[in-house]
Amino acid sequence: MIEARRLHILRAVADHGTVTAAAAALYLTPSAVSQQLTALEQETGHRLVERGAKGVRLTAAGEILLGHTHTILAQLERAEAELAAYETGSAGTVTVAAFATGIVQVLAPALTRLAVMAPGIRVRVQDAEGDASLPMVLDRQVDIAVAVEYRGAPAADDPRLTHVPLYAEPFDAVVPVTHRLADADEVPLAELAKDAWIGPYPGNPCHDVVVLACENAGFQPRLEHSSDDFRAVVALASVDAGVALVPRSALRGMDLAGVVVRPVDGVAPTRRVFAAVRRGAEGHPLIRPVLEALGRAAGE
Repeated sequence: MIEARRLHILRAVADHGTVTAAAAALYLTPSAVSQQLTALEQETGHRLVERGAKGVRLTAAGEILLGHTHTILAQLERAEAELAAYETGSAGTVTVAAFATGIVQVLAPALTRLAVMAPGIRVRVQDAEGDASLPMVLDRQVDIAVAVEYRGAPAADDPRLTHVPLYAEPFDAVVPVTHRLADADEVPLAELAKDAWIGPYPGNPCHDVVVLACENAGFQPRLEHSSDDFRAVVALASVDAGVALVPRSALRGMDLAGVVVRPVDGVAPTRRVFAAVRRGAEGHPLIRPVLEALGRAAGE
């Protein structure tokens, strides 16, 4: 008989690529993870992982079991959801990881709605970028992620997750008031090819959006300054340190003295925001109202 907790460990090892990283995500010791993998191999009668200098990888048998693991764990999530609904489902805590602008845009308004519609649900919020929040969901550190599409992110049809689209927003060009394009109605990105750029660090989903937009315009941006805080990005642009692309919602309420904000000429770069939960958990009586509140907040 295969134990479900060992399937959790197998998936964590597959996701993280090393026993040490999987152990850290699961709050276990590396030796405990190794012992559980060995026990799982004994239960199945197959070698499931191969260890190398750069980490571990699944064998063919391990890949087969991993495919079934996604289905099994999703079904267990559904079972927990139905049992919770049977119990009462009226009170409990849901933990949500979201990036800063997502908190302002949809999560905070959703909390206001939940306080009226589902007062028994307590939501705990953790500030996390989109590339960090999805692994947190998969590692069961949080229940819901408010995340952004980015290169390398789990696809919408990933068997481990259920995606709920929330909203999409364009990036606007931010240039100093002294910039040669400050008076333009729209800014062609190709005209900024020789400028210094200010943008998020690699790994931040918005970094991918900026770089891809510039690549589509025919150039690689010369990133002179890096910050994941868009207030800092705008502040640097205001002192003529460079130009930037910033999500429109991030500019709301910001001090824009010293800069000009213009839409991008042509097809604007866009970030798409969604909520994600472990597949099968979307019907949980505590999680479902939070997802519904996020969706309504996004539609307002």
